[in-house]
Amino acid sequence: MFKKGFGFKKKPKNGSKELKKLSSSSSAGTGDELTENPGQSVFRVTVPDNVNPGEEFQVYAGSRIVRVRCPPDSRPGQSLQITVPIDPDALEKDSRTSPSNPSLPPDSDNVQMINEPGNPGSAAYMVTIPEGVQGGQQFPVTIQGQQLMVTCPQNARPGMSVRIVPPPPPNIDQQSPEPVRPPPPPKDESTQLFEVEVPSGVLPGQPFALLAGGVRVLVTCPANASQGSRIRFKLPLAITQPREPTSELQQLRLKYDKDGWQRTIRISDMKFQWVRVDDKGEVENTTRFDIVKSAYVRKLDFRPGDDPRIRTGVLTLVPATDAVMDSKIKSADNRDLVTYSEIADAQVKAFDEKSEWFYHTCNQLCVEWNEGHMRMNVRRQFLLGDSVDAVMSLSRKDLRKLWRFEFIGEMGIDAGGLAREWFQLVSEEIFDPDMGLWQSSATNQMCMEINPASEFYCEDHLVYYRFLGRVMGKGLFDRQLVSGHMVGYIYKHMLGWPVTFGDLEQIDEELFNNLKQLESMVKNGDDIEMLCLDFTTTKEVMDTKEEVELVPGGANKEVTNDNYPEYLEALLKYRMLDRVKPQLNELLLGFFDVIPEPLLTVFDFQELELLMCGLPEIDMDDWKANTEYSGECDEDGADHEICQWFWDIVSDFDQEMKARLLQFVTGTSGVPARGFSVLQGNDGNVRKFTIHGLTQGICLYPRAHTCFNRIDLPVYDTKEELYERLKLAITMVSTGFDIE
Repeated sequence: MFKKGFGFKKKPKNGSKELKKLSSSSSAGTGDELTENPGQSVFRVTVPDNVNPGEEFQVYAGSRIVRVRCPPDSRPGQSLQITVPIDPDALEKDSRTSPSNPSLPPDSDNVQMINEPGNPGSAAYMVTIPEGVQGGQQFPVTIQGQQLMVTCPQNARPGMSVRIVPPPPPNIDQQSPEPVRPPPPPKDESTQLFEVEVPSGVLPGQPFALLAGGVRVLVTCPANASQGSRIRFKLPLAITQPREPTSELQQLRLKYDKDGWQRTIRISDMKFQWVRVDDKGEVENTTRFDIVKSAYVRKLDFRPGDDPRIRTGVLTLVPATDAVMDSKIKSADNRDLVTYSEIADAQVKAFDEKSEWFYHTCNQLCVEWNEGHMRMNVRRQFLLGDSVDAVMSLSRKDLRKLWRFEFIGEMGIDAGGLAREWFQLVSEEIFDPDMGLWQSSATNQMCMEINPASEFYCEDHLVYYRFLGRVMGKGLFDRQLVSGHMVGYIYKHMLGWPVTFGDLEQIDEELFNNLKQLESMVKNGDDIEMLCLDFTTTKEVMDTKEEVELVPGGANKEVTNDNYPEYLEALLKYRMLDRVKPQLNELLLGFFDVIPEPLLTVFDFQELELLMCGLPEIDMDDWKANTEYSGECDEDGADHEICQWFWDIVSDFDQEMKARLLQFVTGTSGVPARGFSVLQGNDGNVRKFTIHGLTQGICLYPRAHTCFNRIDLPVYDTKEELYERLKLAITMVSTGFDIE
């Protein structure tokens, strides 16, 4: 309940803060003693948010509430030291000790330990309900140094006793009060000087990428330089240190990543920026939309809101090369908590090591218990409404505090189980298609996508998206899982990853194929004006179709062989963002109320799904029994040599790689509750997992068709070749690179 090593203190009221006690001449407190102020207690207090110099705020000092005036030279988040005369009542309380441990405060008067011979485990206690407490209300008790909140049963009344089993008490001999976090050691700011020749074709002001000390960086050609000129720049020494990948998947990526979109560090301000690199390692710039090379990244500009607890923001889709992101993470007191070099170190780790690094950083960002914590009281029959009211009333700092949950009217102390239940139940309810906020993806029934018409189904629908974003962010922050698997491009938006034309296939296969056919017609010299297309599309709202202009005046703008790239670009932007921009904007704002954006740069979008939804429990026997075979494997089925090799390899995969294989073939790591026998395709019908055998001349690597859960498997000559190519295909799909 309390921070380790602290004794019982009354629960603060009226929003007062609990202070960390530093010293006392007569208290049983464990802080450092100051002998120069006998008869006084010294406390450390943090100036709350929204308190200006000269203003007063309330704090909880010992057993009393006192008022403190913020000094002229102080600001929110800064620590102050105050001196308070010792409370005589506190001296009387400290003179009584617990019989089991002299360093703990005594048990409450209405608590009595009971002996249960048949239950040698945790001790049980009978607690008498105090006067004035009604059914469903809470009252505090102290047992073995812990302050517990007991809920009065609905059928009980004052004077009656209830039985409780409290959690084990803290081991005072082995624990000590957690000190105020000391500032981290200063970061190494040593730099290394590099000199480079401006490549051919690069103009003044134009960026170009290069490898400096083994790190790909983005350098802008100075205004007074030209091709062939030699320019110098400095890099922090920590960045250029060699890093050995600890993950086999990362080793594969480093070996095969020769072209495609890569995240680099921009020399001018040390921020992350996306560049597309060709097979020669040079930056590839496109001035017009290209179905293969163009990509876009969401850009979220944060703005202050009318309510200081709720930020607003403007969400847009910009060319990937224009998207930048900070490479540092700041602490609450504005010091550098994580730098680029630490992020770069984490990027080459295995998934479980990345996850631990992520959670460790979140723990450093967490508000300490004695600086404030939150108790979430909700009614099970009004779970979602109560939860929305509670979570949306919190500030961003409150979202990083420790939360404890209680279902009103139910016995139970939250030691983690109630929190897990709350996250599961809330996310299940809000992802339920019947609520109208989310709907099953047209191409993958296991994935959920935002309902573009949510405003017609749910009042205050945007509040629910902001709420869900906060729930997902808090779940990630606290190692809790949520129930909904989302379509892949939403995870990319959360990461700030490029979305490409190929992502359209995952949300609308028919539209994707039609647009590719349009591209083929233009390349073949056909006149596409005869198709009578214009810069519009249709959306369906409540069984009514409406026309939407993709560009201003789009209804009067015909699609021609000259402007069809702009038509493809406009459609991509509409389907990837504009169609659900208000909802996605609120979802991301809520998510980033908790999670700093740079902290996610170590993950790919598949890893983010696994982190948020958890690794699935996969029954290999059920998977094999509900697999169909076609192509070269049609006749022999599971007895075909390539299929036997495939299942041997998959059986040896760890849990992460099995989940990644599912993501590769089905589009999500989720497994239906009734198993693989009811795996669905994009048409809503059962489409079992299928292995389709191919001759090697058709394709070199395994490829997936997520719309009907099929993997095309070339018939390789050896098991080792299948193993390497299968792992490569699974790995590279998360980068968006074409490996053919």
